[in-house]
Amino acid sequence: MEKSIVIENIVIHIERKNIKNMYIRIYPPEGKVKMTVPKYIKEDAIIMFASSRICWIKTQRKRMEDKPTQGELKFITGESHYLWGKIYIMEVLYTDNSNKVIIDGDRLILRIKKGSSKEQREHIITEWYREQLKAAIPSALEKCTNIVGKSPEEWHVKNMVTRWGTCNPSKKRIWLNLQLAKKPPECLDYVIIHELVHLYVRKHDNKFKAYMDQFYPNWRMVKKRLNEGL
Repeated sequence: MEKSIVIENIVIHIERKNIKNMYIRIYPPEGKVKMTVPKYIKEDAIIMFASSRICWIKTQRKRMEDKPTQGELKFITGESHYLWGKIYIMEVLYTDNSNKVIIDGDRLILRIKKGSSKEQREHIITEWYREQLKAAIPSALEKCTNIVGKSPEEWHVKNMVTRWGTCNPSKKRIWLNLQLAKKPPECLDYVIIHELVHLYVRKHDNKFKAYMDQFYPNWRMVKKRLNEGL
């Protein structure tokens, strides 16, 4: 389980691995600080090392703050991409073999044929996100249906611009936004429960909110996180 320390009001996330040395990385766009350390090193040594690098950390984070906000993704090496609320740095590797997406540590590796266009790279990543979400939905749906006491006849995934999910109560059909694969897992639970509650109540009235309070007490906090971004 990932832990964290705080030095001069900067949160540093700690990950222990089977390595010999300590490393610090800072991730755009928000300047998240992650420190990878040997499995059995003492916390005092971790704090000492982090403290010795705090000026460098502040400098790197300041540079990120001064950079313009990331615009349209180009799906190239060095870009930040999210999966289940965690940030990964894309690395594009050209190959003569078939296209493939791999998670390796904190890297999202896109293996793609040489000469690929931006649209082709985007398509591969989009379909990979679709696979990730479809693989996660059955277990999340089972958990949520046990909580709510309602289940859909069918569910689908599509890329939506303005909604995280929709429900057709008469057909008992729900749609889930493809972009949920980028959000923390609790966001998927929240959206599923939200849509299942529509099988009781169609409108977002007080009765609907009462059901949400009953089935998912912290739904307001998760909703806020979902809509405000990662």
